[in-house]
Amino acid sequence: MREPFSWRLRSRSLQLGPRTVVMGIINVTPDSFSDGGRYLSAERAVEHGLQLLDEGADVLDIGGESTRPGSALQGDTTTKASVSADEELGRILPVIEALCRERPGTVLSADTHKAEVARAAVNGGAEIVNDVSAFQWDAEMAAACAELGCGVVLMHTRGRPRQWRNLEASADIVAEVEHDLANRVQTAFEAGVRRERIVLDPGFGFGKNFDDNYPLLARFGQFQRVGFPLLAGASRKSFLGRTIAERTGREVAPEERLNGSLAAMTACILQGAHIVRVHDVKASVEAAAVADAILAASAAQC
Repeated sequence: MREPFSWRLRSRSLQLGPRTVVMGIINVTPDSFSDGGRYLSAERAVEHGLQLLDEGADVLDIGGESTRPGSALQGDTTTKASVSADEELGRILPVIEALCRERPGTVLSADTHKAEVARAAVNGGAEIVNDVSAFQWDAEMAAACAELGCGVVLMHTRGRPRQWRNLEASADIVAEVEHDLANRVQTAFEAGVRRERIVLDPGFGFGKNFDDNYPLLARFGQFQRVGFPLLAGASRKSFLGRTIAERTGREVAPEERLNGSLAAMTACILQGAHIVRVHDVKASVEAAAVADAILAASAAQC
């Protein structure tokens, strides 16, 4: 079952629950794990965004800094930041502004963990801030989002990308993620972020080792207990590629992980995911439609 919510954004609300909301990914970076460099120019990123909208995307999530394993992030005192706020804004702000001009009314999300970038992106037309650190990597982010009055996605992350390959396995990753997300919600509340603006994401692959991700998939429905809409972002993740490789005996590149991505996405929808964050929009829209029909049939039997 999937509980209904009204997600309050900067200037409008999205109704979550009746059908799965599909969030298309635009990486304006030279080093994304899945499509690094392909959409680095603003022109190509905008063209890609328009294509994703034509394929059925409800929201576009625009990011200008890679969080692939091993990358350096601003605020990590152990290594030099890979992308400054100015550089990140130089990548994403022209894309946000152009998409607002080309397709007025499009719901745009800024994928950033920096308060400075969040402020400029929302003032430039974004309705949502998608923070992979859930307000942990910039002390000003929670207050900035409260002040902006935008929608927020709080994603669970263990450690930082440069540490992920060496993190110890969790004793119970699902319980850990549920506990940590509840704590991040409390931090958001204390900063003034309102309940109706929050969506939670368990963060597949972000500080989780291979064996951690499948319990998150199998018990995704447990996160409904925290009481907020849920976003699932397993698209093209490396744990899917490893599973496929074990079956097929060959390495599977990110762009070849569509079938595995759809399987993981469908598992999450059937356990209550309201939003899915995906690279392959057309196929995901079609798979989500079938998963939504199954949910509707299940609800009708209750």
